[in-house]
Amino acid sequence: MRELMLGLRLLFGGGRGNRVRFALMTLGSSMGACCLAIMLTIPGILAVQDGRVAARQPDSPHSGATAGLPLWLERADPYGSHVLTRVFMARGTTAVVPPPGLKAIPGPGEVFVSPSLRELLGREPGLAHRLPGREAGLIGPQGLARPDELVAYVGTDRDDLPDGRRAAGFGHDSAPPPALDPSALDSLRFTMACVVLLPLVVYLSVCARLSAAERARRLAALRLIGMSIQEVQRVNAAETVAAAGLGAVLGLGEFWVLNQLAARVGLPGFTWYPGDGALSASTLVACLVGCPVLAWFVGRASARKAAANPLAVRRAAVEKAPSPWGFLPLLAGSGIAVGYCVAGATGHVPDGSLLPALLIPSSALLIGFGLVAALPSVSRFFARRLARSTRSLALSLAMRRNEAEPGSVLRVSAGLVLLVFVTSLAQGVLIQFDESIRNSSPLQSYDMPYEQLTAGQRQSLEQLPGVRGHVITLQASLVGASEWAEAPDVVVATCAQLRAVVARVGDCADGQPIRLWDGDGYTGGPDFAGRKILLSSKTGQRSAPLTVPKRVVRYRALDSIGLGIQPVLVPPSMLPTDARPGWGRYVLVSASDPDTVRQVLDGIGRIGPTIEVTPEGVSPTDFQEFAVVRTLLTVGMVLGLVIAVAAFVVAATDRAVERRSQVTALSLLGARPRTLRAVQVTQVVLPLTVGLVLAVVVGRVAESGYLVYCQGATFWDDAGLPVLLVGTLAVIVVAALGALPLVGRRIDPELIRRD
Repeated sequence: MRELMLGLRLLFGGGRGNRVRFALMTLGSSMGACCLAIMLTIPGILAVQDGRVAARQPDSPHSGATAGLPLWLERADPYGSHVLTRVFMARGTTAVVPPPGLKAIPGPGEVFVSPSLRELLGREPGLAHRLPGREAGLIGPQGLARPDELVAYVGTDRDDLPDGRRAAGFGHDSAPPPALDPSALDSLRFTMACVVLLPLVVYLSVCARLSAAERARRLAALRLIGMSIQEVQRVNAAETVAAAGLGAVLGLGEFWVLNQLAARVGLPGFTWYPGDGALSASTLVACLVGCPVLAWFVGRASARKAAANPLAVRRAAVEKAPSPWGFLPLLAGSGIAVGYCVAGATGHVPDGSLLPALLIPSSALLIGFGLVAALPSVSRFFARRLARSTRSLALSLAMRRNEAEPGSVLRVSAGLVLLVFVTSLAQGVLIQFDESIRNSSPLQSYDMPYEQLTAGQRQSLEQLPGVRGHVITLQASLVGASEWAEAPDVVVATCAQLRAVVARVGDCADGQPIRLWDGDGYTGGPDFAGRKILLSSKTGQRSAPLTVPKRVVRYRALDSIGLGIQPVLVPPSMLPTDARPGWGRYVLVSASDPDTVRQVLDGIGRIGPTIEVTPEGVSPTDFQEFAVVRTLLTVGMVLGLVIAVAAFVVAATDRAVERRSQVTALSLLGARPRTLRAVQVTQVVLPLTVGLVLAVVVGRVAESGYLVYCQGATFWDDAGLPVLLVGTLAVIVVAALGALPLVGRRIDPELIRRD
């Protein structure tokens, strides 16, 4: 405690310069604590939103009379990157507490909508076809996961919900799947940690080491007058801990203000209520305890050299060359990533076992740590080579200074170098998510249960704008075989209708059954030629038997449209008029562009609002999940950019202030201001460029290794490289412009009087 009080007395009694430095350290720590709070609060926001979704799920009746309970039927449709949730409800004779956000269960013809859906209905009138009835009110915030959620409760008659579920209450049964899949959330957490925490550690270290050279000489003086090594380290740590602790408190206040503003404005694809972003106990502990603890270790580590060897920090001392062991983690992490790249190029991708799941995160962490550890050695190597070969005075002065002080390069460049590296990882995560939800087929199919449609509805669906064709697939059974025996599926369509939903059809003739064979699909199984099949009936009756023909026509199906195993094409005229299949699919087909998909879904909602529609290859929850992940990764990269730029500005300014005496000496020797500015810019830009190029190379290797591990369609992200290179060039330009004003015109001889 005595050393801590001494450190604080030295801080406040050391003059105006020490107080200004303490204020800058505090402000820098507050920004870091605010960014840390943002990152740690995101999982809590998602958990609160999942809890509100779970609270509106219906409870199944357990025992007793259930005939009078309300009926409940939910339909979720994709609408752009959002999910349109329609809940059809029919009142019963038994009183039940309404879902959260509603004062009462809607009656027939009443529609309660969320505020965002009301605004959308004003812009998109065609959407009202999916919501039959008149608007009777708004859903309260307690019934919505997010302010921009599209939810509607539609009141209807009990006869209109034959497949409705009886609801004994809401929010007590098992919860639905979370908004983000656990694997997606794990990938997001790891990427956010890399994007934010790695630059944040560098930034907090930079803030804790402002005026490092001057402080080191002050600590060396304390060591020379008799203080022990541990006492000197504790004296230095007192200042950094005080700045980090006060900065953490200020940072939490900054986060509260930012949460209130951002929650009311929202982010594209991700919104929340201000209360969702309340600070949890774990976040408070991480900020109020974690930041001072990190500052304590940084303060002790930065004072180790001055405490162990006080004469080593004198102005005339030569800095020790960086250790080459810093390359070891970089080589280890890159080796793992290169191994996956080779496996992807040779077609020997490892399976998703536990070992690869540990190797890929370890590879990213090793590369990130290795970039920071190897940067001084790489900078010193290039500085020595350039200083020997150049004839430029400015370049020679800059390189000799970087050769003499390679450690100063680390403070200035580490944050930006890590930012470029983790940006490559973020690109790989976005590519993997985009591949998992993207419909690569030119056609979009819409599957509906055949038994839920009347003849009039089927006729209306066929005439919807945007629909290019339709087919009916029915389940059949073999005559004389067991109920569970494998049987071919029956496709009811004309040859023209078949050509509209598949990529290619051979010589097809109408008026007779044809056996279809997909050369790119399923080819095994028994041969059903000549066997008799029956269509299953909902009432248990059997239709007239059909003979599987021997004639085979080849076709090629699209990925999003499947016709079953060894299907038999049957003309619509051969389907019995009184046939009521017990299981079948009515498939509409349209183009896969978003406008056409939305138009067709609106039309289906107008014809049959409660029809269960499955757009193959288009999962509404996946689109919403991708939008959330993309937004949160964008937030993480913006935070990483702010942190990295702030670390660069703080470190470059502090470095320039420490070198004022050297700049003054060069000015008195006759160096022109233009030369000094060129030296300053070169000292910053050249090592930064070397580090950024290295980050781009290993970042691309790490990204490709991650994509190979995910076993998606893309292993090599060619489209992301130009964006990354342009961003890297922009970072270099900004760094050069930021270094220009750090050399002034005024010469102060007082700065070199002590030398």
